[in-house]
Amino acid sequence: MTNLALSPRHDALLRLVLAAGEPVQPGALEQFLQASRPTINRALRDLLASGFLEKLGGGRSTRYVATDAARATLGALPGLLQWSPAALPLIETLRAPLGTRTPVGYESSFVESYIPNQSSLLPPQLATDLFNAGRSRDQQPAGTYAREVLEQLLIDLSWSSSRLEGNNKSLLDTKELFELGEQTGPFDEDTLMLLNHKNAIEFMVDAVPTEGITVHVIVDLQAKLMQDLLKDSRDIGSIRRRVVNIDGSVYSPSNIPTLLEETLKSIIDKVRQIRNPVEAAFFLWVNVAYLQPFADGNKRTSRLSANMPLMLHNCAPLSFLDVERTDYATAMLGVYEQRNVAAAVELFEFIYRRSIQKYSVLRASLAAPDPLRARYRQALNELMQFVVFHGRTLDDAFGQVPIDAADLAALRAIANTELDHLEQYNCARYNIARGMTQKWIDAGRPR
Repeated sequence: MTNLALSPRHDALLRLVLAAGEPVQPGALEQFLQASRPTINRALRDLLASGFLEKLGGGRSTRYVATDAARATLGALPGLLQWSPAALPLIETLRAPLGTRTPVGYESSFVESYIPNQSSLLPPQLATDLFNAGRSRDQQPAGTYAREVLEQLLIDLSWSSSRLEGNNKSLLDTKELFELGEQTGPFDEDTLMLLNHKNAIEFMVDAVPTEGITVHVIVDLQAKLMQDLLKDSRDIGSIRRRVVNIDGSVYSPSNIPTLLEETLKSIIDKVRQIRNPVEAAFFLWVNVAYLQPFADGNKRTSRLSANMPLMLHNCAPLSFLDVERTDYATAMLGVYEQRNVAAAVELFEFIYRRSIQKYSVLRASLAAPDPLRARYRQALNELMQFVVFHGRTLDDAFGQVPIDAADLAALRAIANTELDHLEQYNCARYNIARGMTQKWIDAGRPR
């Protein structure tokens, strides 16, 4: 190991590998950093020699992962959120004792005075910069970006959103839970919260590209998030009809059901008109949380629904990773008590830039052809048809398809992953009819 003075390129490359959270191909780094392959390769060699990276595989299958030395040097990821001097006066007032802060109620003008594409909660240049950084350059159907990174997004967003609610499960616990599925019961509240997030995200990824952003979709999202977590089932999937209190705040939301319902409709109407999806995401996140339209699950619903405009425009999703609970609470208090979004803007920029970085690298890695998949493309097609169309077991199917013994274990893992993710919307690539695919799914994905 040698001592290496990290150049800006070394630093950027290393942070990208750390942010990805899994082995990364050189091609993905080349694409994201907009640098030539020889330049990327030189930086990779430097970081390998210095012990900051570890190389996995060889040839076209080469991947890189960050070492403990890299995490120690960079602090696992870029530093924690640091409030700007402009936000500090607001934050200081929010840290004052509750008894010294003036009680406030819901102010309708926060939504009513907002004119889509004229008003802006985010600084307009920031909204433009984040959109340009996060958008997909490909002309693909709405929701494509989210589907491509869905496996990782389910873990990241479910865990981070649940953690902000006080969930004690670790990120590794979440990954293992989702791999096992719902075979691991009985469930405690933390487990139910995570599984509900997963189901809600999957619902959103399916529903939003076809139905758009509607009141019904938002309400259904809350129902998915709160399933089996509330004593009164009338509070699931319906507008609130009782008083709610915000812990640690002097803010009292409106308790008038008609106002809640009409304001939620107004929020949705306005967010559908906002041309910049990043501004729309921020507007939806802040306003759903401020309105508190449901008896419970409002912050969860606001976090997930913020992804809807991003999804429709194929932008990087918003996962809320690396947010401290105290910082999140401070940002929300600024909105609740003063209708001041200064802290929320800084927190949003912080978390969305991280999301852009992580999912851009992940997506680029996924886009690079896997040599094993390319070699056994026809074999995978036959395996899928044997299992789904002909009802054979995967073991039987492998017995019918010629595969080198050295590749058997890796191809079996790929086949199982493909079967886990096979749905009506992606079955055509294996020449399997939608109806047959759904019948197989309904039977429990036998293999």
